[in-house]
Formats: sequence, C-alpha cells, structure tokens
Amino acid sequence: MKWLLLGALLGLLIAFPPLLGLVLAAVAAVLSKPLLMAFGLGFAARTRLRRWAR
Repeated sequence: MKWLLLGALLGLLIAFPPLLGLVLAAVAAVLSKPLLMAFGLGFAARTRLRRWAR
C-alpha cells in the first residue's frame, strides 16, 4: 500500500512539477515542529516494536 501511495505521489510530481515546491514546503513545516517530529518517531517506533514483540 505504501508503494502505491509513493508511486501516486511521484506520478503527481512528474505530471505537475510546481507541486514539488508545495510538498517540500509541507515537509519543511512538519520538520520544524519538534512535537510533530517526536510524535511521528514515537508512532513509527511503536509499530516496529509491536511487530517485534509478536
């Protein structure tokens, strides 16, 4: 599923080059917020640990 989403995003970026600036601005906005970064890293770690604990 994540590969389909990545492919769709790349397809949109190829079809509409100005979207690259919007995507980069959104990523920069998220990375500039420490709370969002901590939440994202914690969420990713939790899913990995859950798989490992099975």
